[in-house]
Amino acid sequence: MNRRNILIGLGVVAAGAAAGGAYWLRAPQTPLPGSAASQEGVMTLAANDGGEPLFDDDRILGSAEAPVTILEYSSLTCPHCANFHKNTLPQVKSEWIDAGRARLVYRHYPLDQLALRAAAAADCIEGDAFFGFLDVLFKNQERWAHSDDPLKALQQLAALAGISPDAFEACTNDEAQITRILEKQTDGRDRYSIASTPSFVVNGTLVQGAMPYDEFNAALEQASAKAS
Repeated sequence: MNRRNILIGLGVVAAGAAAGGAYWLRAPQTPLPGSAASQEGVMTLAANDGGEPLFDDDRILGSAEAPVTILEYSSLTCPHCANFHKNTLPQVKSEWIDAGRARLVYRHYPLDQLALRAAAAADCIEGDAFFGFLDVLFKNQERWAHSDDPLKALQQLAALAGISPDAFEACTNDEAQITRILEKQTDGRDRYSIASTPSFVVNGTLVQGAMPYDEFNAALEQASAKAS
């Protein structure tokens, strides 16, 4: 599938939704060819982690021994996702992830072509530096995503993360990586009925919207109690 058809295959039409602090979308009903739903490259968590499948290329922050696993589905151009990363995630990280009580598995769920290109750029960054770059993109979302030339603004931020202009061009046009992002997006839609961003699967339970910390913490506490 060429890059143009992949982008057409994304087929999402996003609209802001004030209620619940989420971005809602209409996704394609037919899985992409080679969809991650085929289960290739999947490994399964231990039973006390909710039995949720992980992919071998998932980006994970936190200990593999943590009893609570948070699957996050976010779009880099979604303002509600940025709100979660700026106002809720820091406390989740300090009180749950850094404390070994939870781990975060981040999965791209791009709502538009710009978010897809940004996701492909982010995926060129190895290790935990990936999460640092996500932090930069979400904190500066207004500046790059709404600029007159968003790709140029994105490239400038990528340069700060050590991605050269040539590497940025290669990353954002990597058809194999773009296909992989869309496969995992399709899997999230099909497996968990993801229909908005941000959405989270906490030990198997779907949690939607950019909740304030106290509300999100309640969901984590409930999952932790069931896992103990």
